Amino acid sequence: MPQPPPPTTMPLPLFPLGTVLFPGGFMPLRIFEVRYLDLINKCYRNGEPFGVVSLTQGSEVLRAGAQDERFAEVGTLATIRSFESPQAGLLQIECVGGQRFRIHSSAQQQYGLWTAQVESIEDDVAVSIPDDLRHASVALKRVIDTLAERRSMQAMDAMHLPIYKPYRFEDCGWVANRWCEFLPIQTPAKQRLLELDSPLMRLELVSDLLAHTGIAE
Repeated sequence: MPQPPPPTTMPLPLFPLGTVLFPGGFMPLRIFEVRYLDLINKCYRNGEPFGVVSLTQGSEVLRAGAQDERFAEVGTLATIRSFESPQAGLLQIECVGGQRFRIHSSAQQQYGLWTAQVESIEDDVAVSIPDDLRHASVALKRVIDTLAERRSMQAMDAMHLPIYKPYRFEDCGWVANRWCEFLPIQTPAKQRLLELDSPLMRLELVSDLLAHTGIAE
């Protein structure tokens, strides 16, 4: 039988972090390391994304004598939505998560910057929320409404909700991803949820967590 063609890959700069970015998610970052300052400036200037990957070994900041950095094979594209430079050598940005990707190979460049050849992972198929999981959507809407009300009462115009519109309360993947960001889930477990191909299964697992914590049943 003929062999299938190799997957199409693209080069991508990586930003290893001690957390997981989900598609559609909100992520604020403070950048001060030399290896990332030029990268973020370039991405913002050119309107290009970078890749956020979850660390499995090492730390976010390079330190002498620290363990080598290792990270998960599946990550998420991050696009800069807000960019500030309050002082020399410091950037404050807000990013939104885009498409997931899978790393095929990676290499560490000069000054410690990682780049990788990655293959895009198809977006979640839109799946309507079944009746037995609707409580997860209702509870999420309640959380978001509460956050918006607090923001309004405190008159904090500069404060952003940790979630981007449009809200998709009828979509399994979107609701599951937002709960993955809100719930106190350990990073390895979040990574496993990110890697699931089925948005319905992701929401089912999130629903179990909500029931366990008493947030929604």
